[in-house]
Amino acid sequence: MDRKLDELEIRVDVVEKDGVFKVRADLPGVKKEDINIRIDGNLVQIDAETKGEKEFKGEGGKVLRSERYYGSVSRAFTLTQDVDDTKAVAKYEDGVLTLELPKKATSSSKRLAIS
Repeated sequence: MDRKLDELEIRVDVVEKDGVFKVRADLPGVKKEDINIRIDGNLVQIDAETKGEKEFKGEGGKVLRSERYYGSVSRAFTLTQDVDDTKAVAKYEDGVLTLELPKKATSSSKRLAIS
């Protein structure tokens, strides 16, 4: 089976705006229930189970070629700041996963007085 590797890759766009990271990931043909998202600090990981089938039949209904692939795909990336995972939102529509990942409030540094 001659299948391009990029058929199984997750392509992402990440934009930072108004204290929120906005992520769009292409996952065509993947069911919503087959997608898992993990957030650990500033690390985001997207895992998905993929299934693809193509079948070509001749005039008499005999299968001339069948191309199938099943497998897992994963994509992990780090952001410039930790994510507030309690306020994170994920949506999936028309093969595109959209994440809104608010930045975690940074703790302000405190200067210690020397006595």
